[in-house]
Amino acid sequence: MGPTLGSSGASDLFQLLRDGSPRTRAELAMTTGLARSTVALRVEELMSLGLISPVGDAQSTGGRPSSQFALNPSAKVVLAADLGATHATIAVTNLSGTIIGEFSGPIDIADGPEAVLDWMIETGRTLLRERSLSTADVIGIGIGLPGPVEYSSGRPVNPPIMPGWDHFDVPGFVRQHLEVPVLVDNDVNIMALGEQAFAWPQIDNLIFVKVATGIGAGVISGGRLLRGAQGVAGDIGHVQIARGAGIACQCGNHGCLEALASGPAIAHSLAGLGLEVETNSSVIELVRRGNMDAIQAIRQAGRDIGEVLTACVSLMNPSVIAVGGSMAAVGEHLIAGVREVIYTRSMPLATTHLTIVQSAAGKNAAVIGASILAIHHALSPEGIDRMAL
Repeated sequence: MGPTLGSSGASDLFQLLRDGSPRTRAELAMTTGLARSTVALRVEELMSLGLISPVGDAQSTGGRPSSQFALNPSAKVVLAADLGATHATIAVTNLSGTIIGEFSGPIDIADGPEAVLDWMIETGRTLLRERSLSTADVIGIGIGLPGPVEYSSGRPVNPPIMPGWDHFDVPGFVRQHLEVPVLVDNDVNIMALGEQAFAWPQIDNLIFVKVATGIGAGVISGGRLLRGAQGVAGDIGHVQIARGAGIACQCGNHGCLEALASGPAIAHSLAGLGLEVETNSSVIELVRRGNMDAIQAIRQAGRDIGEVLTACVSLMNPSVIAVGGSMAAVGEHLIAGVREVIYTRSMPLATTHLTIVQSAAGKNAAVIGASILAIHHALSPEGIDRMAL
């Protein structure tokens, strides 16, 4: 019979140790108000699960040095998947979200859920085998998808670029092959989680803006990812902007931010000037070569994005706005436009300590975030209790 941790037992004690900071039994007792004998019992329970381990001795105050304990990040691993429209990254991470193995390759999301998820599962198993790990070492799976997701069920909902995926039971399908918790969210939400974990762990209010084929935002407020009632919080790409009057968007409306400032929209505007440009990559290449038309178009796209983000700054009062996605590769030209509008139009109090930067996590933001999504679930008090059964 396994230890009975209970909702007020070792699982709660473990939450204090998840930050990786070593603590002694005495420090844990002081923080929790529990008797040292109770703390000692619960520490032993967590050590038996492999979730914490001794990390050396605390400085002695005259007697025998006290042992310190902290999260053992190597106790288990997580599989993380960033599934895009044409490209995917699969990774194995430890319990701190550090990538210990990854593979990136082309996919076609339009091949349908069974084909894409079968490939994801087999790629994950290969990564595990290459590191002498097995599926028994996996504590959870996190998946990011390039479309709207009903987070409570993990099912995509009317995804515009994912034919065959609508309301498909992604967690249920994956669990037929790997019997662990499976967490699914849209790509920009997991990018926000990944950016925060990688570069801003002490920041509780952050907006991550993805600028690529589409435009979206992941919002972290008060330390929590905001999904909204139906999971579409942060869908800024279809907010109408002043410069967009009469310009049609693929969503059926007119004047949407995405119709003016996304990669394809910028490419279309430059092609109208007679430049040979068809893709996001060709726009980026023009900017890198110093083409002034391309630089000005990117700068204007930044201003357009800044127009929408100015309202977000007033509503959410973030400390950090990080800009990522494929179009962020143009660097400061895009962000300069964003800053220009936000710092001009926002209230001074809201921007005094506001940092607007390019994503530090870069191309790994999504896969790190998928890992964090699974880790938060697996290492929650309820998750720890399940492990002890």
